[in-house]
Amino acid sequence: MAKKIMAQVKLQCPAGQANPAPPVGPALGQHGVNIMDFCKQFNAKTQKEAGMITPVIITIYQDRSFSFVLKTPPAAVLLKKAAKIEKGSGVPNKQKVGKVTRAQVEEIAKIKLPDLNTDDLQSAIRTVEGTARNMGIEVIG
Repeated sequence: MAKKIMAQVKLQCPAGQANPAPPVGPALGQHGVNIMDFCKQFNAKTQKEAGMITPVIITIYQDRSFSFVLKTPPAAVLLKKAAKIEKGSGVPNKQKVGKVTRAQVEEIAKIKLPDLNTDDLQSAIRTVEGTARNMGIEVIG
């Protein structure tokens, strides 16, 4: 028989650097999950992408056990890395803060494709371009 699900928790943690401090500790502690066990498993699975923000969906079961699914890094994080900027623009329509090429946008779209609600690469590219526009990043070439 399948385990009964008690809760689902969505977090964004730096890959390979999860620790019991907030946000991980309080989110899992209120459900009675072994926090250090999660941190060790998460860090082991993500250590090759160290430093990247990695979304994770943790399913907590009635017997206080858990399983988790890793997602791809947010498009905004990948765009900031590609454009080599610290943060997006406060007024994206007027103030541009960086530039990315079409090739970089296509690479990001390929990375994000499994987590997007489309199977078409062109739709994924348009989604990433929209995120870039909203951040004040210009897409060139």
